[in-house]
Amino acid sequence: MVFNSLPLHSSPIRFGTDGWRGVLGVDVTIERLLLVASAAAQELLFRAPKDLNSKTIVIGFDRRFLAPELAESIACAVRGCGLEPLLAKTAVTTPACSWAVLQKKALGALVITASHNPPEWIGLKIKGPFGGSVDSEFTYAVEQRLFAGGISQPEEGKLEVFDVRKNHLDGLRNKVNVNEIFSGIESIGLKVIVDPMHGSAAGCLGELIGIRENAHFEEIRSERDPLFGGNPPEPLAPYLEKLISAVKDSGRKGKPALGIVFDGDGDRIAAIDEFGNYCSTQLLIPLLIDHMARVRKLPGGVVKTVSGSDLMSLVAENLGREVLEMPVGFKYISSEMLNSSVLLGGEESGGIGFGIHIPERDALFAALLLLEAIAFGGQPLGARLKDLKEQFGDSCFDRLDLHLENMSSRNRLENLLKENPPNAIAGIPVKEIIRIDGLKLRLGASHWLMMRFSGTEPLLRIYCEAPNIEKLNNSLQWAKELIRN
Repeated sequence: MVFNSLPLHSSPIRFGTDGWRGVLGVDVTIERLLLVASAAAQELLFRAPKDLNSKTIVIGFDRRFLAPELAESIACAVRGCGLEPLLAKTAVTTPACSWAVLQKKALGALVITASHNPPEWIGLKIKGPFGGSVDSEFTYAVEQRLFAGGISQPEEGKLEVFDVRKNHLDGLRNKVNVNEIFSGIESIGLKVIVDPMHGSAAGCLGELIGIRENAHFEEIRSERDPLFGGNPPEPLAPYLEKLISAVKDSGRKGKPALGIVFDGDGDRIAAIDEFGNYCSTQLLIPLLIDHMARVRKLPGGVVKTVSGSDLMSLVAENLGREVLEMPVGFKYISSEMLNSSVLLGGEESGGIGFGIHIPERDALFAALLLLEAIAFGGQPLGARLKDLKEQFGDSCFDRLDLHLENMSSRNRLENLLKENPPNAIAGIPVKEIIRIDGLKLRLGASHWLMMRFSGTEPLLRIYCEAPNIEKLNNSLQWAKELIRN
């Protein structure tokens, strides 16, 4: 087998907002994965800080089909580059790999995962020596190495194994008082129900708290299922029927519950409040900002993606914190976390990072801090969010992914919006046009519509926030009519 160039029949390898992903056996094959791993390892070595005397690269994997076997394969690619692979002992969350990089003072990490994508997908994430996702400049350099050829041959050998999972959980225990947190949860009579969506965060929160299951704690869908129950392991309401049902059932039995859900590789989070309402990070982040700044009194500003809720900004600014908006993709937030004092960095799609942790979204740490905020506040999640909305105004949010006919129609629509952006949406005048990422049209306080195109497929992502459900639906319907016409 030849490993010095890409197969002629293959489409070019392109990295997305966080890693390279595709359908297993179609876009991502063992031949291509070995090439990408080799190029990534070489780039990690080339860009290593001068004071980092290491040849170690952490190799992690999630619970997807063939993920453990593919992780062992790319370890051979890393060794072929003259470097030393350190393989995770078991399936782990992606943040655990970033934490291991820092603990082991490694060159970086390569993680076999497709995160929240559908079950048939697989991929590779690259983490730098700073414990976070590499930037676009890095992944572009990897792509150029692939085009240039000259990739090293894989080399078999004995693999060194490391308990990445335990190392991460031990680190998290040192950052919060888990006994105090769960005592507070029990004192308000709240039950915690965790749904890891069959992903690699399974069992972690229970182990952190020190319990597996009791009257105040339960975990569902914890067994490994590479099909993830038939849905993408993404923490969105349509895929959380079992968790929502469990929360409501607990309430009917007289014990209010909090549902916490993690995505497939444990870097995204969402929650279900005691009433069975879905709570994305658009609502959780404002609560966490309030807790981290007002209660914990930690320093730093707030970094949010441009698709993040205005409620984040309102809470942060009320507490005297600077707010910085970035393009979509946590790597932009991560970069800012490395260069300035950041209280919290978050995105609407479920990722949250903290200045007191690593420059990486970590759903387990976010879950601990969410539980801490609820315990310290003495109220369940829904009640806490109700107080925030009464203070700062209501907010409704939704996102649509619309598939266009082809790339040609996608390009035409993008050019149209760029050259002639709308001056009104559903009869409401546009007050401001923001082009940080895609096109964001601001209509008023907590009211905006954003359109952002996929760079690799004919797909338009539409984000909308409005002060009530009627304005939200009207704005989204207007956007759908625009696309249809």
